Amino acid sequence: MQELTHYINGAHVKGTSGRFADVYNPATGEVQARVPLATPDEVADAVEKAAVAQVEWAKVNPQRRARVMMKFGALINEHMEELAELVAREHGKTIPDAKGDVQRGLEVVEVCMGAPAMLKGEFMDSAGPGIDLTSMRQALGVVAGITPFNFPAMIPLWKMAPAIVCGNAMILKPSERVPSTALRLAELFSEAGLPDGVLQVINGDKEAVDTLLDNDTIQAVGFVGSTPIAQYIYGRAATNGKRAQCFGGAKNHMIIMPDADLDKASDALIGAGFGAAGERCMAISVAVPVGKDTADKLVAKLLPKIEALKVGPYTAGDDVDYGPVITAASLERITSLIASGVEQGATLAIDGRDFALQGYENGYFIGPTLFDDVTPEMDIYKEEIFGPVLTTVRADNYEDALKLVMDNQYGNGTAIYTADGDTARDFASRVNVGMVGINFPIPVPLSYFSFGGWKKSAFGDLNQYGPDAFKFYTKTKTVTSRWYSGIKDGAALNFKALD
Repeated sequence: MQELTHYINGAHVKGTSGRFADVYNPATGEVQARVPLATPDEVADAVEKAAVAQVEWAKVNPQRRARVMMKFGALINEHMEELAELVAREHGKTIPDAKGDVQRGLEVVEVCMGAPAMLKGEFMDSAGPGIDLTSMRQALGVVAGITPFNFPAMIPLWKMAPAIVCGNAMILKPSERVPSTALRLAELFSEAGLPDGVLQVINGDKEAVDTLLDNDTIQAVGFVGSTPIAQYIYGRAATNGKRAQCFGGAKNHMIIMPDADLDKASDALIGAGFGAAGERCMAISVAVPVGKDTADKLVAKLLPKIEALKVGPYTAGDDVDYGPVITAASLERITSLIASGVEQGATLAIDGRDFALQGYENGYFIGPTLFDDVTPEMDIYKEEIFGPVLTTVRADNYEDALKLVMDNQYGNGTAIYTADGDTARDFASRVNVGMVGINFPIPVPLSYFSFGGWKKSAFGDLNQYGPDAFKFYTKTKTVTSRWYSGIKDGAALNFKALD
């Protein structure tokens, strides 16, 4: 069985703790590798080495740091198939979806190639009599990224690329469920010319995370995961005087107005609800049709499309729509929530619990599931299911639908499907959600904007990637200078009166 490593100072390093986590193949339920779980001493040593490397890396001018990003981006493109295979093998995504995972991370790397323009400061001459003001952006030092299982390439790249191009060193702690992609990306970064120690990959569990949060050298922490853990990490990091941006769970709604194109809306719900087995923080898990006629027609269109979805391992070909969920525990939780929906009175229009795939009986597969007549009091509405389950909550009118979104504790993403511009503008203006789609189901901003939710979906003031990332990973220093008249005036031979 393969035994994975940490990646320290540009080389693979075996763990010394004697503790390991199993890395599963979600399609078969088999253990395919073991990943070491770092001790506090191993974490501290990685941080210490990173601090030494960061001093010299920060001295490298931004254009040369950007050239490393250019080479890194080229290597990601060159190894796209390999990286997608790593993602698919440990996460269970289809190959096309895994390539999308890598691609959306690569797009952030591409923005970081323009770092010199983003890192420029400001200058004002004659701000006062003979006084000039200059502000400059400088690296924080050593920062940490703690990333989730559902995007093994994209989210580590969202963290490491901006942090490193700003002149920081990064300690990356990927999910122990999907460690191989992060380790391979670290190898490619080294090949691109990143100095040893600027990126350290430490595998570990809560003990490693707490060690990072309590380490005085770590200046900032970026996290993506569940809301309870996001809140915990944000609180502990802030208590220790660190910057933190922590992104949590979601319950994303799509409102479907009576004037919407129901063919397009139903297609959008299929892709946004069931892609990646629903294991996306931007997945649409709640459809909100407005009016009984709209709801009846929408459900009628969804039924045959959902029943036609092909579920299987990534090795079955590119026509597979989605694969397994990540673990047996995830599968058990999803099926338990489905059962609770039935018990609490929702209409189970399609039940995916009995899905079976010959030859993959031990895999973590579940068929697509559709609920109708869901109400906000039900557990399947209140909890983030994080699986291939779409719930339908019927609304009598637009205001009731909007209230449903606004009253929800999460505020990551939302969407509305309508042909009316006034309704769309009103929705975008009033809804208290961080990312809004209009006739667009998953409104993840392009890489030169910034990604971030509201309410209990995010903790911290700055968002991921884009302009906010350059603000988060740098600190501003302002210099006020005044030069007194000196040698340019020549020697003063007369006896000068005091001022």
